[in-house]
This record gives sequence, structure tokens and C-alpha cells, in this order.
Amino acid sequence: MKRIAVMTSGGDAPGMNAAVRAVVRKGIFHGLEVYGIKRGYAGLISGEIERMDLSSVADIIHRGGTILRTARCEEFKNPKVQEEAVEILRAKGIDGIIVIGGDGSFMGAKALSNLGIPTIGIPGTIDNDIPCTDYCIGFDTAVNTAIDAINKIRDTATSHERTFVIEVMGRNAGDIALASGLAGGAESILIPEFETNLDVVIHRLLQGQKRGKLHSIILVAEGVASGFDIGRVIEERTGFDTRVIVLGHIQRGGSPSSADRILASRLAAKGVDLLLNNEAGKMVGIVDNKVLATDIEEALSKKAYHQ
Repeated sequence: MKRIAVMTSGGDAPGMNAAVRAVVRKGIFHGLEVYGIKRGYAGLISGEIERMDLSSVADIIHRGGTILRTARCEEFKNPKVQEEAVEILRAKGIDGIIVIGGDGSFMGAKALSNLGIPTIGIPGTIDNDIPCTDYCIGFDTAVNTAIDAINKIRDTATSHERTFVIEVMGRNAGDIALASGLAGGAESILIPEFETNLDVVIHRLLQGQKRGKLHSIILVAEGVASGFDIGRVIEERTGFDTRVIVLGHIQRGGSPSSADRILASRLAAKGVDLLLNNEAGKMVGIVDNKVLATDIEEALSKKAYHQ
């Protein structure tokens, strides 16, 4: 193992830069040449591969997003395109690759590994929907961003005696909604892992009104329904002045939390160790605060359920 590459793929997540930094610094420490692949799999098949050094990752640990940039690449699902990517990597002398991203990125990593390129996956997604790890890079920061928004929304909700429905991201996972709703003191939290019963939500709102409650916050994971649809039903059935906030991509941005910076560094460093030990087709996760490696095949066959 003399040359390795690192890429970020799929949706960006706070802490990806910390992971890239750890790969580069750990790799160079062990005498490896480290290359960065820009724009994920799209950049790989177009040959956007550049050598990185210590200065390449200076002053990035605190930055959100990813300096390597990222993209979604449906084209990479084509086996012929995957084979072309392998040829590009071999022409560059790349002996192994670390892919930072979500389940779609892991599918690509699995394909590369099956074609003979040792590949390691690092879970980087705010959705926290990757099995075989308690937390994914970016989740903690996204939750804190949502909580900050909830705190601000509560101020105006109290002042105007309103009900606010807040829609958060998470795709088909309710982790962000549940964590931020619990920490933010929401009256109701709707997540896709459990059946939504608006009768219960509305009953709770009416009961709160009877005891003099002036405002209510309801968290909705995007995988459940549109926040606007939920808000419309609530207003029609209660008559309460209801507002809807969709936090959207604000949850992806911002400086990563200390937890995400440390998590990213630990997982990425372990990824380099695995390549040096000639282990391939693995993902690195954290379980009970221990960094563990699992076959990507196993991770992709399971359903994540963390909360």
C-alpha cells in the first residue's frame, strides 16, 4: 500500500473536512501518498484526482461542507462505468480508497472493492441512517442546528401564542426529529419509524390549551409528511393560529461540533489503518464508543435504528 485516495460523496455533512484531514495526515504519517478525488464518483470517472499534502488540509477542521466537494452520480451504478473508474484508479497507481458518505456512497465503495480496489467506507450523513454505527459524521451538528432554530422559534411562538410545525431533514430516518425534539422540548414528534396518529397530536394540543398553554412546537421528520400538510390539518381541526417552518438545508451547513470533529477524526484514522492492514470492503463505525469495522455488505443489508 503506497498510494491511497479519499473522496466525499452524496449529501455533504459537517465534519467531512475533519475526516479528510485525518486521512491525509494519518496517511502521510505512515509514508503513504494521499490523493483527493473531487466531486465524488462523478469526479472519479472524469479523472479529477489530485495529490494532497499537509498544507492541503490545513485550517479545515472547523469548516463545514467538504473541500473536496461532492455530487450524486447515478451514472456510477452502471457496471461498465465502475470498470472504467477502476482503470482510472489503476492508471494513477491508487492502491486503496476511503469513501466518506451515506448508503449510496457505500454501494459504490462495495462495487470498487468487488472489482479489486481495496475500499473503506466512512459514514458521513446528517440523517444518521447507516447501520452498524451509533452515530454518523454530521448528525450531532445537524441536531444542534435544529435545536438552535427551535429555541428561536419558541420565542416568537410564545409571544404570539401560536402553534409551530417544524419540518426537519432525515430522509426516511427520524433521528434528527427525535433528538432535536426531545432536547428542544417539543410537544409532539412525528417520525417515520412509528405510525403517525394526528388524532393524538390534536388531542394533546387541545388539552394543553385547557390548562393554559400559550404555544406548542411540533417536530415532523420529512419522511413522515410535508410540514405544510400537517400544519394545515392542525389549523383546520383546532382553529389554532399555526405556522410552518421547513429548516431544510440549513441543517447541512455550519461549523461541525466538537463531537463531529472528534468522531470524524477517529473513524478516518481507523480507515487508514484498515487499508494498511490489507482489509477491504469494510465500513468503520462507532458502537458503545468503540471504533469498529464491519463488512460493507453487512451494513447495506441491515436497517438502521438508533434511537
